[in-house]
Amino acid sequence: MNELTNGAISMASTGIIVITIVISLIAWFFVNRASVRANQQIQLLESLLAEQKRQNQLLQRLTDGLIGENQSTEGSSSGANQDYTRLIPER
Repeated sequence: MNELTNGAISMASTGIIVITIVISLIAWFFVNRASVRANQQIQLLESLLAEQKRQNQLLQRLTDGLIGENQSTEGSSSGANQDYTRLIPER
């Protein structure tokens, strides 16, 4: 009888270890998957930020060029005109 009890305890501990390992692997899979998705989203946001900065620079050059043309045609510059073109938000 004692031999069966020892065998059952050893089987139970082996089963608990196997179940713990399986649960740990499943948890690791989902954490790793979430981490990869987060890294992909960060890369996408960084590329969008770089593109937006380039667009803001181009828009700034365009508005500076238009202001320069307006100043040459009008002969004088108004302070209010420059203030409105500088309101383009930097994100």
